[in-house]
Amino acid sequence: MLAPELKSKIDNLWNKFWSGGIANPLTAMEQISYLLFMKRLDEEDLKRKGDAKFLKKDFKSIFTKENYRWSQFKQMEPEAMLAHVRDNVFPFIKNIQGDEGGVFARQMKDAVFIIPKPTLLVEAVEIIDSLKIMEQNQDTQGDIYEYLLSELQSSGKNGQFRTPRHIIKMMCAMINPKLGQTICDPSSGTGGFLIGAYQHILKSNTSEKMITVDEDGSEHGLVGDKIKDKKVWEYLRNSTFYGYDFDTTMLRIAAMNLVLHGIENPNIIYTDTLSKKFKDDGRFDIILANPPFKGSIDKGDISESLTKIVSTTKTELLFVVKMTQLLKVGGRCAVIVPDGVLFGSSNAHLAVRKKIIDDCQLEGVISMPSGVFKPYAGVSTAVLIFTKGGETDRVWFYDMLADGFSLDEKRDRIKDNDIPDIVDKWNQKAKLKTPSDGDKWFWVEKKEIVDNKYDLSINRYKKTIQKVTMFETPAEIIKEIKKLETEIVDGIEELEGMLL
Repeated sequence: MLAPELKSKIDNLWNKFWSGGIANPLTAMEQISYLLFMKRLDEEDLKRKGDAKFLKKDFKSIFTKENYRWSQFKQMEPEAMLAHVRDNVFPFIKNIQGDEGGVFARQMKDAVFIIPKPTLLVEAVEIIDSLKIMEQNQDTQGDIYEYLLSELQSSGKNGQFRTPRHIIKMMCAMINPKLGQTICDPSSGTGGFLIGAYQHILKSNTSEKMITVDEDGSEHGLVGDKIKDKKVWEYLRNSTFYGYDFDTTMLRIAAMNLVLHGIENPNIIYTDTLSKKFKDDGRFDIILANPPFKGSIDKGDISESLTKIVSTTKTELLFVVKMTQLLKVGGRCAVIVPDGVLFGSSNAHLAVRKKIIDDCQLEGVISMPSGVFKPYAGVSTAVLIFTKGGETDRVWFYDMLADGFSLDEKRDRIKDNDIPDIVDKWNQKAKLKTPSDGDKWFWVEKKEIVDNKYDLSINRYKKTIQKVTMFETPAEIIKEIKKLETEIVDGIEELEGMLL
């Protein structure tokens, strides 16, 4: 957990941007990332210079002019600093060639510097300087950026929104990525799933005595001390993680996020994975994703490999099919989908469900309450877990009612939390046969699912498995009514879409 002093400084940084005329959090985050990159570039270059001097080796600076350095321009007067950074430093960092500037520099092609006021730039530089990010350990560097990202409380222009870290952690625990596997998020957003997978792998390879857990449940000290081979480290940091997106703002934010979490050279790639140009199918062991539910898409550019399976422009359906194509045979996927994917009656919805049940091994459906994604959205969602190849014989369902946070706009921390039970039961599901009273999990045979037109909505099955008690509280009854109401509304929207 970040120290209160660091949190206060970051809060102040956000306030400066808002009062300085940049009210869009995504735009502000992008501009902050540019400044962080300028500072990081300078400090890494100075470190290389010091190392070369100590080793008595030749050194060539990445900077073509000394006053392009953060340590130099931060001393300028406000008006001169803004003009210099806007007209000289920013064009310089946009045009860094090759690998010299790392993954972030490779995403700078269409970047625009829009800090409007000298006073805002000076205040931002002073606050970022005081954070001393490069002097912090890896955990704190990542925490600082995560805290900055926590202010992104609205979805992006393509329908993306930031997945809560505890949901990512749950999905990683269930899919269990390992060293040597290739891991992909085909709609990577801020890179949260790739970071979650990296931290899960590190935890699995860190001695228990090294790990500490703070009061909000965040784990620190994930140093991977059990990984002794340098080549394994190199593969983990350079060849394991692949994130694709066609929103350049998200790509830049993801690049900085991954680097500050210790993933030195992630493969962050500008592309639309649903388009005809995408050619990376069949190469990944693990997919973790929360694709955009209502993203815009060019119908004429959708890959024919997708349209021959499902005729639709609904991104939530296209992405599920794309994930079956991205995986190697035996590869596994954990993906978040809106509830409409589970029960929609259109031919496209049915085709997608048949694909993951008949051509893959659908292992689990974890129904999540609608408040999980507030304040971004109130949509009800589920996690689907499947393996490419194999055969579905029965599916494990879990009805998550609480995720450790209130389900309103505030999302305050609460005691009720089904996630530990979900992970525990999932890991021992091979031994689980019949649920007891109070259990929120149950099995459904494939035949029953097929007989119900491949419907995967949990309410279709749980009433036949779980006993209904006469002692449900009013709050529990209201939750059920709200969930049913959401399903009815989604169903009506689906029917309206079919009529258009």
